[in-house]
Amino acid sequence: MARGTVHIIGAGLAGLSAATLLAERGWPVCLHEAAPQAGGRCRSYVDPTLDTTIDNGNHLILSGNQAALAYLQRIGARDRLSGPDRSIFDFVDLENGERWQLEPSPGRLPFWIFDKARRVPGTRWTDYLGLLRLQFARDGATIGDALSCRGLIYDRLWRPLLLAALNIEPPSASARLAGAVIRQTLARGGDACRPLTARGGLSSAFVDPALAFLKGLGARVRFGTRLRSITLGPDRAEGLIFADDRLSLEADDHVILAVPGLAASQLLPRLTVPVEHCAIVNGHFRIAPPASLPPILGVIGGQAEWIFAFSDHISTTTSGADRLLDVPREELASTLWRDIQAATGLDAAMPSWQIVKERRATFAALPAEEKRRPPAKTKWSNILLAGDYTATGLPATIEGAIRSGVVAADMVRQLSGRQPAAAAHSQGAIST
Repeated sequence: MARGTVHIIGAGLAGLSAATLLAERGWPVCLHEAAPQAGGRCRSYVDPTLDTTIDNGNHLILSGNQAALAYLQRIGARDRLSGPDRSIFDFVDLENGERWQLEPSPGRLPFWIFDKARRVPGTRWTDYLGLLRLQFARDGATIGDALSCRGLIYDRLWRPLLLAALNIEPPSASARLAGAVIRQTLARGGDACRPLTARGGLSSAFVDPALAFLKGLGARVRFGTRLRSITLGPDRAEGLIFADDRLSLEADDHVILAVPGLAASQLLPRLTVPVEHCAIVNGHFRIAPPASLPPILGVIGGQAEWIFAFSDHISTTTSGADRLLDVPREELASTLWRDIQAATGLDAAMPSWQIVKERRATFAALPAEEKRRPPAKTKWSNILLAGDYTATGLPATIEGAIRSGVVAADMVRQLSGRQPAAAAHSQGAIST
């Protein structure tokens, strides 16, 4: 039985997730990407200033991120992530120099909160029970409605973790999204919280193997093909108009729009998407990290919130960073370098550096913006949406982006009314 082509617009992680799963299931796939490379906001590149490969943003995967790990398993890149055998998070407080490790116990029962050596210094085990309120927050509630956003445990644990996950200051953020993150990770115990990073760069783990996987299955990948508009009929898309090409869609063809939300809203009339966004700022410094620096270090009291150690450079990440967008790059680099020196003990002059400001890194994880997130299905029977801005139930994360691609791929099968022969062998499907 002939199968229609699935045209996937956008080769970020959402698009790659959908494309690899559909290709594995036997669907003809054509992936269209406006840029000259794949990966979107999750990729690596050689920076000429630093003369080394850096990521356009520092991203962390946790061992409980089931969709992301299933994706890597599918494309043969699970071994590209590395991390500790146990769930361990290192922190330093720059105001007083205090250092500690947070080490959740492996199983679901939180025995670790009763061990002073494994929790935040100065906190009591009862302090951790407040997190339960996020699990039962009412619809539309903020984290500030459900959780006390002051005190030692907030400053040293809840704020840095929730800010990193939601990319917005926690008091105004969606309690529902925060609860979803906690349920997927910390509530499942340390086995779901091991921090994993792509030591060879994001592209080496998430992008390049996916493109090789698609090529091996005969999928088409077209770079430099920007979609200008979609020819829309009353209930289905009839054609795709690119900058230098146009395609007519056959009766069995499907389209997955895996582009940013604002771009999708320009292609589809009356599509509601989040409109507020938050920035992330990353600093990269060309210097070998000291041997004592852990792969990831949480920073309290600095402009740098997380420090990442790579083989030949040190990177920092600052979330919810709109306040830094207008700070001159040189000033920002000097501030971040001082934080690195205070956290690591490095006594060297500031090396070559690069600052990457992502103005629209994620949608703002506010209750009002959460309500604007669209489902995968649209009013047009052969158009589906994918992207971390869609209603994944998670914040705008790698896990959310990859999950959205899985949902869209599954809906292609449902809407087509038939099951591809290879679907039974897929390892990529997850429940949502």
